[in-house]
Amino acid sequence: MSVTRCGFAAIMGAPNAGKSTLLNRLAGAKLSIVSPKAQTTRFRVLGILMRDLDDGSRAQVLLVDTPGIFNPRRRLDRAMVAAAWSGGADADVVLFIVDAKAGLTQSVRGVAEELKRRGGRLWLVLNKTDLIPPQKLLPLIASLNEIVPFAETFMVSASRGDGVEELLTRIAAELPPGPFLYPEDDLTDLPDRLLAAELVREQVFLRIQQEVPYGVTTETENWVERPDGSVRVEVTIYVARTGQKSILIGAGGQMVRAIGTGARTQLAQLLERPVHLFINVKDRPGWDEETARLRALGLEEDL
Repeated sequence: MSVTRCGFAAIMGAPNAGKSTLLNRLAGAKLSIVSPKAQTTRFRVLGILMRDLDDGSRAQVLLVDTPGIFNPRRRLDRAMVAAAWSGGADADVVLFIVDAKAGLTQSVRGVAEELKRRGGRLWLVLNKTDLIPPQKLLPLIASLNEIVPFAETFMVSASRGDGVEELLTRIAAELPPGPFLYPEDDLTDLPDRLLAAELVREQVFLRIQQEVPYGVTTETENWVERPDGSVRVEVTIYVARTGQKSILIGAGGQMVRAIGTGARTQLAQLLERPVHLFINVKDRPGWDEETARLRALGLEEDL
């Protein structure tokens, strides 16, 4: 009987380093929402990957995408940062993702110093390496290793896929022997209802500018399986301020229709079946300070 391996690899770093893009590239599926804006990911997302190794063993890699680590202000922010650190607490290996183009920023330095303080097996993953000249990478690697003596260093482009297969193979080989924790055909432990809400929120981040997306939360209110194999989904977008509601709806409902179309396409691809998506927009002032709302997102601040 062949040996099985199983373990957790936490993807951590400052906002906008490409953590969710890396998870999706490794998984080969849209598991974590992505946008050019920082702080898009709000809770930990688990990706489940299977890998056959050259020694004949088979590994189940449990990749944990975490929120970007930043200086929190709101209660939601504090809960997001707490979720990031808890996601890496019990991991077999922590992948510290750094945007190679941005370099060693104060934010990156702060996260690196805290990772060193907390300990564990730490690997450095330089992302977006296709965007800078190769000769600039070695000084950056040296500077980061002065802060934290990383056990290994990888250079990848999550958006293009460069170096990603090598990274996944090394992670799988380093996991401890043990039984699989999830069925082999699972991709994530997130329920479909939560994925639907997240895909709607992603479209808000992609289509609405400035601060409005940060004042928005989404919730799947209804999920009905239809006899023809399709699904009817009702998602509500809650806004923190009344003025944001008209922005999200748009002139003649144009914006909310565009958000619905984009999210429906993504959800149908993920579920591999037709989706009938209906979106409502409602006021919910102060939702980002509500204990119940944070817990519904799977977030636990030191409440």
